[in-house]
Amino acid sequence: MRKWIGAGLGLLLAAGAGSAVAATHKHHKAATHKPATQAEASEAQVRQLMEVSGVDRMLGQMNTQMAAMMQQQVPCVPASYWQGFIDAKGVRELTERMVPIYQRHFSAADIQGLLKFYRSPLGRKVVTEMPATMAEGMQLGQEWGRQRAQAMLSDLHKSGRIDDQGRCPAASAAGPGTKLAVPAAGSSSARH
Repeated sequence: MRKWIGAGLGLLLAAGAGSAVAATHKHHKAATHKPATQAEASEAQVRQLMEVSGVDRMLGQMNTQMAAMMQQQVPCVPASYWQGFIDAKGVRELTERMVPIYQRHFSAADIQGLLKFYRSPLGRKVVTEMPATMAEGMQLGQEWGRQRAQAMLSDLHKSGRIDDQGRCPAASAAGPGTKLAVPAAGSSSARH
């Protein structure tokens, strides 16, 4: 159970990292969708933006991290198998799928404005500092998640909804049940 909680948390945090990049873009645009009167961004413009803003590098890192996580989850599979998934092809496939999303949400003028921003000194700083910012945020989020989960389990135990072993009382009476577990602070849930 722990490994699935850890994997779920990892995927949630990875999604959060993508949301943070999207949030950086969103503050430049008040509306969710571009008005129909504005010109659609070209694929080339979107690809330039993804490159300049570091999205392409982030996708490559996510691909590598996902393969590493899967290798830990399924250690009987040789490392060479996972290396096959750490390639530019996977990143290209995801990039191709993301281009239309950018085109739906940003006009050609929006993309030009974002390109100008990301090529500015502040934009370059955002790209440079974002990995460290996200890593620190993920670490903080994991600790917060552990604390919240432990508080919830404690509350469930005090209210009698789970027993001393972290199982539902009905499951305990019927035999071995599913134990709710929270990884200890500093442990890697992917190892369990």
